[in-house]
Amino acid sequence: MRLIVTEKDNAARRIAEILSGDSASAERTNGVNVYRWGGQLVVGLSGHVVGVDFPPEYSEWRDVEPAELIDADIVTMPTRENIVATLRSLARKSDEVVIATDYDREGELIGKEAYELIREETDAPVERVRFSSITEREVREAFENPDEIDFDLAAAGQARQIVDLIWGAALTRFLSLSAKQLGNDFISVGRVQSPTLKLIVDREREIEAFDPDDYWEIVTDLAKNGQGFEAQYFYDDDGSEAERIWAENAADAAYADLRESGTATVTEVRRRTRTDDPPAPFNTTAFISAASSLGYSAQRAMSLAEELYTDGYLTYPRTDNTVYPDDLDPGELLGAFEGSYEFGDDAESLLAQDEIEPTRGETESTDHPPIHPTGELPDRDDIGADAWEVYELVVRRFFATVAEPATWAHLRVVAEASGRSLKANGKRLLEEGYHAVYPYSSAGETVVPEVSEGEELSIEDVELEAKQTQPPRRYGQSRLIQHMEEMGIGTKATRHNIVEKLYDRGYVENDPPRPTKLAEAVVTAAEEYADHIVSEEMTAQLEADMTAIAEGEATLENVTEESREMLGEIFEELRASREEIGEFLQESLKADRTLGPCPECGEDLLIRRSRQGSYFVGCDGFPECRFTLPLPSSGEPQVMDESCEEHDLRHVKMLAGRDTFVHGCPRCKAEEADESEDRVIGDCPKCGNSHDGELAIKHLRSGSRLVGCTRYPDCEYSLPLPRRGEIVVTDETCEEHDLPHIEVHDDGDDEPWELGCPICNYEEFQARNAVEDLEDLDGIGPATAEKLEDAGVEAPEDLEEVDPDAVAGNVQGISADRIREWQTELSA
Repeated sequence: MRLIVTEKDNAARRIAEILSGDSASAERTNGVNVYRWGGQLVVGLSGHVVGVDFPPEYSEWRDVEPAELIDADIVTMPTRENIVATLRSLARKSDEVVIATDYDREGELIGKEAYELIREETDAPVERVRFSSITEREVREAFENPDEIDFDLAAAGQARQIVDLIWGAALTRFLSLSAKQLGNDFISVGRVQSPTLKLIVDREREIEAFDPDDYWEIVTDLAKNGQGFEAQYFYDDDGSEAERIWAENAADAAYADLRESGTATVTEVRRRTRTDDPPAPFNTTAFISAASSLGYSAQRAMSLAEELYTDGYLTYPRTDNTVYPDDLDPGELLGAFEGSYEFGDDAESLLAQDEIEPTRGETESTDHPPIHPTGELPDRDDIGADAWEVYELVVRRFFATVAEPATWAHLRVVAEASGRSLKANGKRLLEEGYHAVYPYSSAGETVVPEVSEGEELSIEDVELEAKQTQPPRRYGQSRLIQHMEEMGIGTKATRHNIVEKLYDRGYVENDPPRPTKLAEAVVTAAEEYADHIVSEEMTAQLEADMTAIAEGEATLENVTEESREMLGEIFEELRASREEIGEFLQESLKADRTLGPCPECGEDLLIRRSRQGSYFVGCDGFPECRFTLPLPSSGEPQVMDESCEEHDLRHVKMLAGRDTFVHGCPRCKAEEADESEDRVIGDCPKCGNSHDGELAIKHLRSGSRLVGCTRYPDCEYSLPLPRRGEIVVTDETCEEHDLPHIEVHDDGDDEPWELGCPICNYEEFQARNAVEDLEDLDGIGPATAEKLEDAGVEAPEDLEEVDPDAVAGNVQGISADRIREWQTELSA
């Protein structure tokens, strides 16, 4: 019997379908899918099914000095025992084994881990197959030409695991213990995470330190025979054309001269034609950048690309390569799209070119090709709107790389009025070239009419614009990943995960990422007491060392030992300043939760968390001062920069995914509720007959509004109302429930929201949002639902109970955070 081992279950299913000609049957062993046909079996792992860790005696943070972890032994233990047990059982029955995990450093390590488990059970021959897309042609070719496991490449991945474990655990424990910040709120530090965080914090410092300068620009409207166009005033500044005027009196003088001139004389006309070359093929970083322009985070873009790869529609999405391999026939691949409704016309136009010569980027490697379509077309409805949008982006990028260059006609016109110079630049697209098949790049035209030197143009209008220089922009996620790549921080496979981890750890917020006070505090403390923690040179050197392992030029033992020595030197710096670091971090963490002064004692009001997990506002003077304010029950509070003028308290935003909202000043919300009176609108349907309970519109101190029973807490019947807008009770009455209809008036809307009967409205809301099967959840289409079902998640109630990390590890293309979003939606 031949056993085939893949990285995840959906890859196992796909390979079984290809090799068996769709005849494979699926069975469950220890809760793991095993695909069988003839004398062959395919089983999917869940990524790493074993992991590295410290021995159990190091598990209690308070009982172990963080520095002890530097020289601690590293042990390997199963992380998915059911999969390990299944793999062992199947290995004992096998005559030969094929490792078919992903072909990269991580995939090679996962394959080696499987190999070692198999070797404990059998000495049957083990082969390795590699492919860059899970298509029938590539999979069959790979199995016809098996290779061996690359133990050097796997060792590089193992070195990363060990180094990241030691650095992350030792430094995380040191900072968290120093700041007395344990439990779920520990302070996370990582070998790649921390230098990345410093990039974001450094850019924020540049923005905060920026001192703007005033300048002025003058724009005129010129016209020839009624055809208008815009021209910019400029002057000679040591041989360059300067448009910004730095002195206000000079700007006023130029503006006055141009206002007094009714005409401008054309002094120069220059025409030229420019070729606009098509873009290079997609590598991982370029793909993430392009996907970000469509609104996808780096993590989401890669998740979708991985899903499309596993389904056989795209090549492997983790690659540095920007040069197509010699064995890729672009004409043949284009031919796969002929007849397609979405792409057929463009494919045919490209095939009609005299020659099809793809563009080449700067990086050529031999592991994986650039990201491109395989030629297999998905069903748009099956994969969902997001996956389709990403698929189309990749298809059209491939089209662009084999398209002709575009050609632009440029026209530059210079005119003079009262001794002042004006210029206008027009451009017109002569040949669309790649723009015809790749709508994601700018192809906008600027119209300037044909004029001749010496011609008089009328000046229709002159505008003097006062402006200021602007600070540098924050890095967007894609630009941050590009910067990480340029500086050698992380790898193509890890950079997007690092960015996502910064969000998860509470170090950054919003998009583009903005550092929190905690992030600034951690970076500042590291710079002050041990700058190697946030040094990009250090992490880049370690990445280079791991590449050397993969190329056989270094060993795992040498690299990990050098890393331990480096970390030991850092701890020598940290140890003497432990108390100062702890105090600094505690103060910084407090600043991130501070709203303003307590009205009763003057101490700071802070966002706190109760033992039950709910958030509230409490006084830093507790227990002497017991002043508190409630916060909404949904979401996680975030302190905003905006402050309340009346109470001098910073506003609070409640982060709740798509339902995020601004709560505002907690004192204002509480006082509004205290001052409001309950307005009775009818009988309570639960206790009205038995206890004369009535329904009333209530304003809670947490900012919520509801229709609730006046007998609360004896009767807890309630119905939610919107947080914003004026609630208006109308004269219209519900015949079924004998309650008045309600409208919500918002100043920003022309028409009120007709909520109707509150009971009817809530029942309709529940019916509309009822989740009866997986596809009722946002983002789950038929293909995703099938993958979840293969992983044992067959219904919404199953999804509520699963471990997100475990499911994400078993289903390619679905992140743990995405699963948590679905769980939140189910619990709402």
